[in-house]
Amino acid sequence: MLKAKNVRFAVKNHLLLDEISFAAEKGEFIAILGPNGAGKSTLLSYISNELEQKNKTVLFKEKLISQWDKRELPLHKAKFSQHQAGDITLEIKDVVMMGRYPYFDNTPSEKDGQAVEKWMEATDTTHLKNRSYEHLSGGERQRVHLARVLTQLENNIENKIILLDEPLNNLDVSHQFKTLEIIKNLTEKNNTAIVVLHDINLASQFADKILLLKKGKLVAYDTPANVLTEEMISEVYNFPCYVSVNPINQQPLILFGQNKK
Repeated sequence: MLKAKNVRFAVKNHLLLDEISFAAEKGEFIAILGPNGAGKSTLLSYISNELEQKNKTVLFKEKLISQWDKRELPLHKAKFSQHQAGDITLEIKDVVMMGRYPYFDNTPSEKDGQAVEKWMEATDTTHLKNRSYEHLSGGERQRVHLARVLTQLENNIENKIILLDEPLNNLDVSHQFKTLEIIKNLTEKNNTAIVVLHDINLASQFADKILLLKKGKLVAYDTPANVLTEEMISEVYNFPCYVSVNPINQQPLILFGQNKK
């Protein structure tokens, strides 16, 4: 689905990404983890083709992502950004409809409206449809933008990719799990998700693979069981931890500051 090779990115001689390589297969849920400043959001922006790629470093569906037609790419790829505009003066149903802009010129079709309704219901935002965006809470805005991004990928194209930068910000526990379940369900339909997360245990519970970063470098890229070890997590986050087993799915459960004794 997507292959990054020797990704290197710097701003004013400050190296933010240092020779990162990995491949994301169809149907995989990949979580990007790492401490603040590790380069998580920068990497997601880079592989999304939002940052200048001076070398042939990112392939999407076996084609350089920088060579995709700008009108065609949004039908295959959608990205949820960490920072959203706070001054949108639209009703919520119109904000979500923005995800359908690649599909119509002037007037949305019935199919566009159905896509909006489907994903507003899935993200628990239907009751907000006539509310003004300006008057929503942070968590409500987060869910609205998630609905917008999901609406963008409501089409018959196979093997789509969704990239999400901290989609769980401002969400309560229930909506965090619902969001991750939505993403997981997408990957089970042969789509790919690459998601920046801060909660290591949620990443362990839902992700197929963990991409672990520290100071712009790739530390590990493998299954949760192989990446989330006491030695590796303690070293990357510079804080002691104890790894137990999650009784729900037998994946690693990280307890920070836990003393085995």
